[in-house]
Amino acid sequence: MSIPLSRVRNFCIIAHVDHGKTTLSDRLLQTTKTVSNRVLTEQHLDSMDLERERGITIKNHPVNMRFTPSAHGAFAGIKQEEYALNLIDTPGHVDFSYEVSRSLAACEGALLLVDAAQGIEAQTVANAHLAMKQGMTIIPVINKIDLPSANVELCKKQLEDILAIPAEDAILASGKSGIGIDEILAAIIQRVPPPKLADYPKMRALIFDSQFDSYQGVICYVRVFSGTLKRGDVIKMLSDGAQGEVLEVGGFYPHKIKVDCLETGMVGYIVTNFKTVADIKIGDTITHYRDGATDMLPGFQPIRSMVFSGVYPIDSDDYEKLKASMGKLRLNDAALNFTAESSVALGFGYRCGFLGLLHMEVIIERLRREYDLDILSTYPSVVYKVRYRDGHGERFETFENPLRMPQEGTYESILEPMIKATILIPNTVIGDVLSLIMEKRGTCTNTETLDANRVMLSADLPLNEILVDFNDRLKSITSGYGSMDYEMNDYRDGDMVRLDIMVNGEPVEPFATIVHRSKAEARGRTICEKLKEILPPQLFKIAIQAGIGSKVIARETISALRKDVLAKCYGGDISRKKKLLKKQQEGKKKMKQIGKVSIPQEVFVNILKTGN
Repeated sequence: MSIPLSRVRNFCIIAHVDHGKTTLSDRLLQTTKTVSNRVLTEQHLDSMDLERERGITIKNHPVNMRFTPSAHGAFAGIKQEEYALNLIDTPGHVDFSYEVSRSLAACEGALLLVDAAQGIEAQTVANAHLAMKQGMTIIPVINKIDLPSANVELCKKQLEDILAIPAEDAILASGKSGIGIDEILAAIIQRVPPPKLADYPKMRALIFDSQFDSYQGVICYVRVFSGTLKRGDVIKMLSDGAQGEVLEVGGFYPHKIKVDCLETGMVGYIVTNFKTVADIKIGDTITHYRDGATDMLPGFQPIRSMVFSGVYPIDSDDYEKLKASMGKLRLNDAALNFTAESSVALGFGYRCGFLGLLHMEVIIERLRREYDLDILSTYPSVVYKVRYRDGHGERFETFENPLRMPQEGTYESILEPMIKATILIPNTVIGDVLSLIMEKRGTCTNTETLDANRVMLSADLPLNEILVDFNDRLKSITSGYGSMDYEMNDYRDGDMVRLDIMVNGEPVEPFATIVHRSKAEARGRTICEKLKEILPPQLFKIAIQAGIGSKVIARETISALRKDVLAKCYGGDISRKKKLLKKQQEGKKKMKQIGKVSIPQEVFVNILKTGN
């Protein structure tokens, strides 16, 4: 039975990490009887082990709920008719902000969750601004009000001061104990408008996610804005004109259930005859192949990888297994990009592109767990631009692998990607955080006092500098109370150099990195010291050097293993002893010229795993 468009509500839940999105969605599923108490589990929509362990949402999880309000309590004054409430649960981490923006594009309203104990965090601000930019109806919900440390009045003040949302609009709730759930459902029905863009004359549907099933092929998660989609329809993608056929349509209740057709305003899935997820672009518009729409739905942008790293199997026999595993992961995660590469030291592997550092951690952890692979990843890097200027004018080239960086003197300058960061911190540590920003070559552009205890900093930082330890150090300085969100900014000139590590005069490829000239010496010294500790000694001296081009900036020496050649010389003239020592010295000199240092695999594993 189809529900009239006036009783369809599409909404999502947006918040900072760990502010209770998934717990609240569990209560909504329970209250609307979409899932019976018998089968409901905690974090019901988080199906991945990693999601449950880390307490974060990594993938979108849509669900269709049917709900008929009662005549009393929070629902007084609302008609007792069946409503279709379509929820899209969104990730909260900054790495997955692209998925958040796609979810927002598929909805008319958003529940903005604020933790009553922690208040508004950086990601709350970023997601709220995303929703406001798209003209969505925002329903503020102050969650976890049953905690002893909850400060509801402060949260209301922050809603007004930071986000300019009236405090009286906020709903007080607790996803864990079920407080305020009826009020939230009533607000969704009353405040969220019916589906927009429904009067467009042609069929248009937005792809907000996709996954691959080994039996069914590519499954697209779609929101139908106008028209209907049914089995047998021939469809095309408006971004590139790719053609396909709809083999099945259905909804999420919350498991996939087949339906006859997806009508205007509905959220559901379609099974297509596309063979790989790479054929589908998240955010693309689907229309009918014949007599279809020509205007795309607003907001489409291709997914861009921000962080790159080499992934290699520790056992070279696992290369084919890694190849197959990466292919399977790519089918379920369109944001993962990889190309084959080889290294003299590490053998065959892949150069992978990720949305961010958390995305990289998740992918590598999934490779280890789900596919039982023993792998190591090289130091993460970002995409740089090289500016050339010749008689034909200015031109740019991009590279992300340090080994592809051109020689100094062949280019005019190197540009590095910058980010705009929003950092929320307690005002007692503002000096330490400003020092951290300066240490990472950033500049603080604005400081805003939020209340008696908290400050919001705006800063411009190089993306390369925040990759490894920035967030950990921010949490450490602020005792866990600091939070950060960022968005990509432009490219700026940076004095970037390639740092090479040489052992016995031979460069070691996996240790090559791109760093700022001011930090090259410290980083080179650190790696040299670590290598000196780890590398096994030889019968001759080994020089470990860090260099920029032909200039050596740091050096350590591993002493030679020394054989006691005088042991058999228990008497006699001193000249005999000197003769033996001179012979040994000449032998070591000759060995140093022809000897090669074979670096064991464990050395690479130790250095790369410690992030140096």
